[in-house]
Amino acid sequence: MIELCEVTKTYPIYHGHAQRTILDRINLRVGKGQKWGILGRNGAGKSTLIRLISGAERPNTGNIVRNMTVSWPLAFGGAFQGSLTGRDNTRLICRAYGVDFDKTITMVENFAELGSYLWEPVKSYSSGMSARLAFAISISVEFDCFLIDEALAVGDHRFLQKCNVELFENRGDRAMIIVSHQTNIIRTHCDHAAVLENGHLTVHESVDSAIAAYEAL
Repeated sequence: MIELCEVTKTYPIYHGHAQRTILDRINLRVGKGQKWGILGRNGAGKSTLIRLISGAERPNTGNIVRNMTVSWPLAFGGAFQGSLTGRDNTRLICRAYGVDFDKTITMVENFAELGSYLWEPVKSYSSGMSARLAFAISISVEFDCFLIDEALAVGDHRFLQKCNVELFENRGDRAMIIVSHQTNIIRTHCDHAAVLENGHLTVHESVDSAIAAYEAL
């Protein structure tokens, strides 16, 4: 289970003389295997919410309880060390999560399709290449819950289809939290949904109800 209890996140503005509230007393409970969709317009705070759930940032107030392992946002390569190669970044992540490097790098090589670029520094990668590497490493670690920030954008249509199969079919028993402004993604992949607006998260009884409320904003 992942549970957010009265979570608030603010950021300083006007050179620290004021605070902007991005998330205001958020409550959410995600159970094993549940697929949650969080709908919100651009700038609503969806990415901030995902970063808090992943542990990349901390809330100003409130608590986040994680009783299952949680991924970083899929296809997000922001945590890579730019001066290290793709292989060396993979090795570091394997050490951090206690997974076997040899098994993981074989999967990453086959899935990411980066070829010899795995021996090159990540700072030389395009954004798409970094996303491919991040996604491949993410699915090589068997998380209980996967975080998806907006639609996956990790390559051409063929590669995207491969990602969808690996995530939504081969790992269909895992919990997922998908944040998006695209209702079709939430309708296709989620069985629970909420709407984030003006810092407040409203949980709805059904996905259709959440979509209707979001479209009425």
